[in-house]
Amino acid sequence: MELSIHTYGMNLSDRLQTYVEKKMDKLSRYLPSLQNVNVELSQRKSKNSGQRRVAQLTIRDAQGTILRAEEKNDTIYGAIDSVVSKMYRQIKRYRGRAKDHRRNGEMIDLAADAIPAVLVLEPEVEEEAAPSIVKRKQFSIQLMSEEEAMDQMMLLDHDFFVFTNLRGETNVLYKRKDGNVGILQPTVD
Repeated sequence: MELSIHTYGMNLSDRLQTYVEKKMDKLSRYLPSLQNVNVELSQRKSKNSGQRRVAQLTIRDAQGTILRAEEKNDTIYGAIDSVVSKMYRQIKRYRGRAKDHRRNGEMIDLAADAIPAVLVLEPEVEEEAAPSIVKRKQFSIQLMSEEEAMDQMMLLDHDFFVFTNLRGETNVLYKRKDGNVGILQPTVD
């Protein structure tokens, strides 16, 4: 398991690093195929003093599944504990869905090189300023079925998900206001 810890607006002490490493080692017991763990710890300015410390955890397993969780707390240690608890629940849900697919006789592509695409845009634009591109994110897109893409979008708890369907066409899944899911299938004219 490859672990990377990044801090923003705070220092990474030896005690904090050891604490994070111990917590992340326990994650591999719940998800043995765990390959990459990315931990981002930050201290944000807020109007109230509570929940200023943020822990964000992103994991990737050998099948290419990406799970992400973020939690805020008064202390960084509390934020780490909360985000790990949230990740345990996501892992349990993910493993349950994988078992359900196998139980229903559906085919699951678990190729180690199949890394699903994740696109997260975090624009930081002032209200009065004209919109501009403030961040670019590159990601790899792998072949997957619409059902696999929908599962991945739900696991990540995102509003949309970019993927390549089994015919090699790039598609975008998105959550609709009515609670259903839509798909964008671009064509070239």
